[in-house]
Amino acid sequence: MPDASAHFAPCIVVPVYNHEHAIGAVLAGLLRAGVPVLLVDDGSDAACAAVLDTLARLHAGRVELVRLARNQGKGAAVLAGIGHAAQRGYTHALQIDADGQHETADVPAFLERARAHPQAVIAGYPVYDASVPKARLYGRYATHIWVWINTLSFEIKDSMCGFRAYPVTAVNQLAARARVGRRMNFDTDILVRLFWDGRRVINVPTRVSYPADGVSHFHLWRDNAQISWMHTVLFFGMLVRLPRLLARRQPAA
Repeated sequence: MPDASAHFAPCIVVPVYNHEHAIGAVLAGLLRAGVPVLLVDDGSDAACAAVLDTLARLHAGRVELVRLARNQGKGAAVLAGIGHAAQRGYTHALQIDADGQHETADVPAFLERARAHPQAVIAGYPVYDASVPKARLYGRYATHIWVWINTLSFEIKDSMCGFRAYPVTAVNQLAARARVGRRMNFDTDILVRLFWDGRRVINVPTRVSYPADGVSHFHLWRDNAQISWMHTVLFFGMLVRLPRLLARRQPAA
């Protein structure tokens, strides 16, 4: 039997940093799902900030703008959005990127899984088209291997996809007691830590293209260094949790 929630109040959280050319189309796709949208302006330049102001005004009542005074990174923006979601009484937050790489038509499928499994994380599993850079595609496998090591599990098929649905309370409780990655290390870091907390991860295939507006904020040296350090920290965290993780692998008596 599905563990359906008696109270399910989802929203969509979109971290935005200088994606003024893509966010309009992304938002139009998201609004078709009929779910409130929180746009989190991560210290964007004036041009993008103006576009976000216009979108929030045009869709008042359906779209809310959360503005960070300075750029803090994707992870910080998502956490700010989920923190705001808690204040508004939302139970679940669907995270999706602002650059148009994700298929907004899949939002209802993610939300339906979240409704049926309210304590789980619903994680996007990318199905790529020909636009994906091969170096980026192959580079993801190093992270996949580290995630499998750090969870002692193959339950997480892809930890880097920025299209997923979270239980709001679980994320905010985790963020209150642990330093979760604030930039491009966020998606992997929080998913591993939620798994450590006992959250089930349900993988949902979704089409991904790269990206609609041609803008990427991935900084090769800085972000790779942060991701490498994250894997190191998670590895030692796994060692501390080793008995509990091994116990989860044992079949129930």
